[in-house]
Formats: sequence, C-alpha cells, structure tokens
Amino acid sequence: MLGRLRQFCQPAPASQATRLVLAAATSRRALHTSLCVETEEYLQDPNDPYLYTTGRWLNRDKLRREARSVKFDFPALCKKAVTTCSGATKVIRYEKKEGGFNRVLILYLDNGERVVARVPFRIAGPRRLTTNSEVATMTYIRSVTKIPVPKILDWSDDGNNPIGTEYIIMEHVPGVQLHDKWPSMTPRQHMLCVQKVASMVTEMVKLPFPAYGSLYFADAPIDPKTKIEFAEGFCIGPHCGTQYWDCNAEEARFYKERPLTEGLIRLWTGLQTYCSGLTDAGFSRIPKTDPPVDELPYRGSVQEHLHLLNMSQKVIRELIKAPIIQQVASPALLHPDIHKRNIYVSEEDPSCVTGLIDWQSTSIEPTFVYANETPDLTEDPAANVPILKRSLPSAEDDASNAAETVVESPEEEPARKGREKDVWICRQTFEVVLKGSVPKLHDARAIDQTLLSSFRYCDTAWRDSAAALRQELIELSQRWAELELPGSCPYQPTIEELAEHAKQYEDFEIAQQLKILLKRSLNADSDRWVHAENWETAKTDHKALLDLWMESIKESGGSEGHTRKLWPFIEV
Repeated sequence: MLGRLRQFCQPAPASQATRLVLAAATSRRALHTSLCVETEEYLQDPNDPYLYTTGRWLNRDKLRREARSVKFDFPALCKKAVTTCSGATKVIRYEKKEGGFNRVLILYLDNGERVVARVPFRIAGPRRLTTNSEVATMTYIRSVTKIPVPKILDWSDDGNNPIGTEYIIMEHVPGVQLHDKWPSMTPRQHMLCVQKVASMVTEMVKLPFPAYGSLYFADAPIDPKTKIEFAEGFCIGPHCGTQYWDCNAEEARFYKERPLTEGLIRLWTGLQTYCSGLTDAGFSRIPKTDPPVDELPYRGSVQEHLHLLNMSQKVIRELIKAPIIQQVASPALLHPDIHKRNIYVSEEDPSCVTGLIDWQSTSIEPTFVYANETPDLTEDPAANVPILKRSLPSAEDDASNAAETVVESPEEEPARKGREKDVWICRQTFEVVLKGSVPKLHDARAIDQTLLSSFRYCDTAWRDSAAALRQELIELSQRWAELELPGSCPYQPTIEELAEHAKQYEDFEIAQQLKILLKRSLNADSDRWVHAENWETAKTDHKALLDLWMESIKESGGSEGHTRKLWPFIEV
C-alpha cells in the first residue's frame, strides 16, 4: 500500500488518486488505528435549547459550535408559543432539531397541539433582514400560490424583544418528512411526488418581480432609498443571502477591497447592477496581504485574484450582452433548498405533498442562477453511500485491490436496474413539467453551463482558489466562438500563464478528489461536519487516514510539506 501511495504523492493523475485513496480509506489499518479522544467538552444535553449539539466539525470545531449558540429566554419563548394556540396553557415537552443556520424547537402543548419555534444563528444572515424576509416570503407565497407553506403564528425580527432573540413561531406541518417515506414508496408514488414538487417550482418561477434582491414587508427596517414597493404590504430590498454580508464566523471575510456595503444599498433593477454586486462580493473577500507562505500555490496570491476578478468583471459585461443570457435573466424566485428533508407528505399517501418548509434566504435572482438547482428526488440515493460502509478487504488483502472489493452480485443487478429506471423517470418527469410550464427555467437548464460558470464562481474565488476560477475563464475563452458569443473573450491567457495554471490545477484536482473521498469515508459534509453520534469514529478514522498519507510520503522521500497541504480536511 505504501508503495502505491508514494506514486500518489508525486502527485499522481486524478484517476489514480481516486483508486489509491479509496484503497487507503477501506484498509483495516485505517479503521483500527486508536486515538485518544477527550470527551468532557461535548458531554452535553442534546436537548439543550441554547447550545449546538447535533454535530461536530473536523476543523474549527469550537468556533463553529460557538457561532451556533444562542442566548435567549427559553421559558419566555414557550409562553409566547402558548398564546398562539387556543386552549393551550403550557408546553409539556419539546424536541430540538438543528441545521447549519437555525435551531428549531418543536413545542408540544397541553391541548394536544404542537407548534414550531425557529431561532436563527448569528451566521444566518444580516440581523432583522433575514427574519423579516423569511416571514414576508412565506406570507406572500401563501397569498398568491397554492404551495402548502406553514402558517406564521407569531414572529419578531428585533432581537431586543423580551425573548432576547429573533424568532418565528409557526404551525407544525401535517404529515411526515419525505426523507423518511421515500425508501418505502413505489416508483409510481415517486413519479407523482416529483410531479407535484415540479408544479410547485413552476408556481414560484412564474411569479413576476421588478428587481433582484429579497422580499420584505413594506415596513421592514430598510432605507427607503434601497427598496422598491411591490404588491400591497411588500417590497423588494437588499439581498439578504450570506454571500453578501459579513456574518460568517468561520472564515476571514470582507476586507473592504471593494465597498460592498455601498454596493448593497443600490437597487438591483437590472442585470448589470446585479452582476456588479457579485463581483463586489468577490473583491471584498480578498485580503490586503498575501496568505502565509505555507499556503498551496493554487490558492493564488492577492494580485492573482485581483487580476482574475477584474477579468471576470470584463467577461461578465460581455456575456450579459448575449441574447442567450438575456433570455434567461428575468427576475425569478425559487425556494433555495427543495429537498426531501424540507418536504412533508401525507402519512397515508406519500405522493401528496402537505408542506414545504425552510424558506430562509429565499431570494429573487436571474432565472439562470437556478439552472443547476435540482431536487434530490431525482438523484440516485446509492450514489452517496459512504465508502467505509461498503465491503472491506481482509487484513491480508493487498490494498491495491481494495477498490475492486465492491462487486455487484447477480441478486443485486435487478434492484440496481430498477432503481436506475426509477431515477430516470423522476428526472424526466421533472424536466417535462418545467418545459411545459416554465420554459425560461427549462431553457436556462438546457444551455451550455460553461456560459454560466463566471456568474457562479466570481464571488467565491478567494475561498475556492485562483486555480478554480482561472479554469472556468480558460474554458470559456477557448469556447467563446463555439458558444456564438459576441466579439472576443476579454480574457486571453498567455502561454506562460497556461503552463503555470496546468501545474496549479493538477494540485487543485487532487485536493478535490481527496475531499470527495474523505467526505464519503468519514460520512461528513463539505464543511467537514459529522453527526455527533459519529464524531469519535470520524475523528479516529480521519487521524488514521492522515497518518497513513503522511507515512507514505515520508517513506517515499517526497515533499512532506507540499503534499500535506493537499489534505483538504485540516488536522483536528
């Protein structure tokens, strides 16, 4: 195994990297390395209403959990919830559920009813605006569509209220989460459910809006100069998505390279001003000085990022002149996370959708922004099975053959084919509904996605690396004429730049391969988050995989410093 990992450390091509890391991830040695884990720090009541207890992070764990702790008066919140439900006198018990940006408390009342109290974390978005926009969006959608949206019972966007935090109290949606019912549903039920979800998408996308941004109540705490009155009781104001605000405690952001705050107060009434907001967000993430010398070259220097974002700005200005972009740029609103966990269905008939929850950060964007948004109802669930849950080789097996140990048996083939057919039907159903009902969204999904890459990555270039953004610009430049774009691409890389990029991008691809495989092996998400129940196992396995990686480098005589930096999950 070590001999093969040495090849990876040179580095190896991405395809070989995948096979080698898979071999390391499935080795018994990686699984059984012991690690002393401190436990006092997280022996917490999982139902504590104030602390984050659902999961842990393999990097910056303390910082990330602290950012999700909320100080407020929980008994006062319970009393407020009781007043919203006729016949109730007290809360008899509660359940806590947590996501990345909110704490949800399901309150059971003594009259047999239950309500949902939602408290945002400070990283959820700009204070007041995030809550006001979420409630306004839900209220507006309930009033103009047939989409089953939970009814708001009480709310406050002022953290100085008696409860001590912003909150939303809403009715509990009837039914159960689609996530729980999906595995036991028939293919026909899957198809009917996808059809209903696609119909909800069409209802949202058909709604007309005069500008880009977020939806608020007309009396929202927004400067009158920064909003447009829209419908009775509503307005469109600044985009409250986290990408435009300095509310993330997990990374250094907004160094004022560009005056992003000033950019936000402008009304995004046209595509040009919307795109200026995107590039301003990208510029504002660039620090004044270069990162430490121990950063990987593909991360890029400050000057590289300034150059690439300036080029992106020029490229985008040309792109928005193209008819193919203008035709799919009208303002559209779409729920940001239409997935099984946010969809409720009837217990008796799971093809009947009873509710769509979690409307936080719903925004009005150019239609093409939603071109790659596809519900997980149209995905193959087997594609996300963690590697470490699959068949493992014996201790005597050569790790080079580990990747070949996952072999489909004859009995499994019919099930696989049936599942693939089911997924195909669901995908086709979703696309057919969109094509017939909202052709502008269907057309945005059908165009060559290379046309949209600059819009998607320019605001996150500092986080994702210079190599990532440069790759998108290079591909667009090379295909400019093929894509029938006007004039010539403003970005024309030199031969020297292309040669340097080839080296940087190789490292970038290897790091991405490692990240995907570690996510699956450790059952983690892209932020290195793992469920609290899996924390000790994930931490142990991560340490074992990292030790194996570093040992192979040392024995091969490779550059330990450089290759260690390729490890995407920083050491815990």
